[in-house]
Order: sequence, then structure tokens, then C-alpha cells
Amino acid sequence: MRILVADPIADEGVARLRQCTSVDVKTNLSVEDLCNEVQNYHALVVRSQTRVTANIIDRGRNLQVIGRAGVGVDNIDVEAATRCGIVVVNAPAGNTVAATEHTMALMLALARNVTQADAEMRKGTWARGKLMGTELRNKTLGIVGLGNIGTQVALRAQAFEMRTIAYDPYISAEYARSFKVNLVSLEELLSQADYITLHLPLSSATKNLIGSVELELMKPTARLINCARGGVVDEFAVAAALGEGRISGAAFDVFSEEPPTNSPILTAPRCILTPHLGASTIEAQTNVSIDIAEQVITVLEGRMSKYAVNAPHASPEIIPFVRMSETVGSFASQLMEGQIRKVNVSYAGDLQLSDFEPLKAGVISGILQRATEDRVNLVNAELIARQRGLKVIEEFDPECVNYSNLLTVTLETNKGSTSVSGTVRDGQTRIVRINNFWMDIGLTENHFLLCDHIDGPGLVGAIGTVLGQAGINISSMHLSRLAPRGEALFVMALDEPVGDAQKNVIQVIPNIHTVRTVSLTDWIP
Repeated sequence: MRILVADPIADEGVARLRQCTSVDVKTNLSVEDLCNEVQNYHALVVRSQTRVTANIIDRGRNLQVIGRAGVGVDNIDVEAATRCGIVVVNAPAGNTVAATEHTMALMLALARNVTQADAEMRKGTWARGKLMGTELRNKTLGIVGLGNIGTQVALRAQAFEMRTIAYDPYISAEYARSFKVNLVSLEELLSQADYITLHLPLSSATKNLIGSVELELMKPTARLINCARGGVVDEFAVAAALGEGRISGAAFDVFSEEPPTNSPILTAPRCILTPHLGASTIEAQTNVSIDIAEQVITVLEGRMSKYAVNAPHASPEIIPFVRMSETVGSFASQLMEGQIRKVNVSYAGDLQLSDFEPLKAGVISGILQRATEDRVNLVNAELIARQRGLKVIEEFDPECVNYSNLLTVTLETNKGSTSVSGTVRDGQTRIVRINNFWMDIGLTENHFLLCDHIDGPGLVGAIGTVLGQAGINISSMHLSRLAPRGEALFVMALDEPVGDAQKNVIQVIPNIHTVRTVSLTDWIP
């Protein structure tokens, strides 16, 4: 076995690889040179500099694994690798402590005015009187996103005798309690917390999650910290809130544009800025290089890697059903309300003859795709579900009256349950039931508007007017009702996503009960 390391990684990682097999370190290769070199290797290791394109992957005839020494894999064509049966692995855990400690550093700096005091001292000013700080003890820390880093921040905050609360609808209350964290709604967190820290991925659901509306809910003494991803916070809104004194402080390590040359946060008062240093420690870089070495070795030895970001090579027959299960899981998770408690998966019809593990993995992946940057697949689905305290119950029903195959996902939360069913017909996914409403929705578009309402004339026209004024085109519409002039649901497939402004207008139309949206292009790299 031969391994090519195409980007610089810590020496410890290279040494670990060399304990097992032959390793060549060749950095700064041109695309042409890499195409020529890669065909001689069984494994390729990169960081963020080298882009592993489909062309490079196709030339790597002997490749079994591609390793990314870091979290994101947006510089690797994962689809092309999967198509070629090549496992892609990453190292998502190596920088957990580094990001956690940087969050705590920014929190303490905000509490004690460290950066302002340093600047005053260097100007020759002894500004002790105007730099009064505050203690972390007995303060409330609100954690948005209770994944690996969020839980580690909670543990360290508790050592400072802070009260810890969190918002994360994709974990169980039992899991949160195991870390002495109380789950609350986002609104409750914003109104109660003295410090708010974000630890969640960037997606269409989390983009500008903290904006002007959310900032209005925060205490005037609250301080905001973003070490997660640029874009989950509206930098313009935070800069305005700081300038008007509506919040006490903020700290940013990540930005919507990096470097943030045009961001108003650069000149905002009482704001600490660092240049994406969350993972920039000697230890983290060493850990990441060793982690990726271990994952590459694991795959080359024929074992399953717990950090594989793409599913193992699947037969062509099962792939449409896995995609369907992901879509149904995603649909259900975007429609649910409240804190998830249990996941029920029902297989019916020809699915009885399938291998259920890939389908279960697809469901979990669809549910969690907006909640974690970890890719969920056959290898790690059970592990990630367990880590988040998700209870997944499967049942099998040989009867399937109207469909040759049917998969149903029901999400039970503290506010009720949401059920979505899907089927595969002619190799394509179709959503055929949402809660009590049967319909037949093709997925030729990526954006959907769903409205529970009382059936009656004029509603479609009223909603169409709102969408038309916003330049949103309706591709198709599906209506299902329980009785004439009774409870009904319509689903509109759209060419463009619906914004909050349009949803708010639609919500007040008479006889409209709920207005929800689903996006099937959720991930934002």
C-alpha cells in the first residue's frame, strides 16, 4: 500500500502512517502533476489547499481512501469518490478542545474587558475606573447547538459555576441532562442568557439565525459569541445593536466573508475579533493529523472508519431507496415542532425484502443534516443517534395496499408528532403522505410551501398573489382535504425559497392555520 500526502500535516501524522506502510509527502503539486501521481497510490491525504476533483479521482485507479485532515470536505468531490467506491474520511474531533477553549477565552475576555484594557495600557492610559468587569459565576450561559463542542463548553462553564441552558431540537432531553444542561426554546434562551455562544453548522435553517428580531429578545447586558460558522449571525444587525447599546458585547472568530473586509462588525464598539483561530493550536493540528492517519489506516486494513463521510459502496438497486429515506427524514425534521423525543420508522411492501440498515441510516442522516456538520451514513448512523440520545424504533408491515413500497417516518416531540411517508416509483422519490393527508408530490423542485388550512375558495389566489409580488414562481400545487370545507393541506413546489416576510403575510390570511417551508438544498458549504 502506498499513501500520498499532498498537503502539509503535522509530522506526528506522517510518522503514524509510516508505521504501517510507504508514505510520500509531495506538497504544492499542480493539478496535472497530481493527476499523474495519484494513479500510483492507494490513499490520498489532503487538508484544505488541494482540491480533489472528479478528474483526479478518476485518475486514481488504485485509490481506496481519501483523507481530509480537518472537518469540512468541500474541497473533495465526495459524490465522485462514492461513485468510484472510494471512502472519504475526515477528522472532526481533533479540534474540539481547541474550539472549546477559544470560546471560553473570548467569554472571559468579554467579561473582564481584556482587549480594551490592553489597548488603553498601550496608549499610556490607566483606565481602571471605566473598565469594570463582571464575573461568570452565577451567570446563565445559553448554548445554541449542543454537539461535541457545545457540550464541552457547558462542562467548562459549569466549572465557573455558571447555569447552562441550551437550544438544540435534535437531541433528547435525557442527553442534555447528562451534561447538567436544561433544554429550552430559542426564545427562552435568548431572553434568559447572560452569555450566548453558538455551536452549529451553517445551513438554510441556521443562516442569520441570530438577527435583529432575536437580538431584541436579549438582555441589554447580554454578550454574544460566535466560534461556529460565519453566516449564522447577522453581522449588520449585531453591529447596530452594539452601536445602540442594546447588547453589552460580542466576540466573533468566524465571519460571513473571510477575511471580513466589508463587515460593519470591524468597527463596532465592545466587540472582540479573532481571525478564525478556533482550531489553531499546536495540539489540535497534531490531533487532527494523527486522527486522519488512523482513519486512513483503518480503511486500508479493510475495517470501517467511524469518520467516513460517504456511505460505503452500495448496489445500484438500493441507492434510490436510501435517497428516499434521506428525503423523508429531512421533510419530517423540517416540519416538526418542539424537542425531539423519539423516531419511529416503518417499512412496508417491497421494503420488507431490503437491507434496512442503509434505509435507517438515510432516515437519521435526513433528520440530522441541518443539526450537525458530521456526515451521517451506514457506518456512523447508530453512533451519532446514540450520542444525541435519539431513540429510533423500527417496525415492519407486510401490508401496503396502494404502493409497492412505503417508508414512514414519525417524529415524536414535546409538542406532538409529525409523520411523513415516501415511496420510490420509477427510481424517483415521491412524498405521498404528510400527517393525515395523502397526496403525490414529485421532487422536481427544491423548495416547498406547506399550509394547513380550512378548505374554501380564494385561499390559493391569496397566497399566489403574495408569492407573485415577491417574484416567487409556483411550479406545482398539491391539495389534500379530509372533507369539503374541512381540514386541508396544500403543498406548493416553488422555484425560489419563501422568505420570512412572505410567510408572515400568508400566516394572517383567514383560515390559514400554519405556514411551513421545506428545502431540499439545505446544506451551505
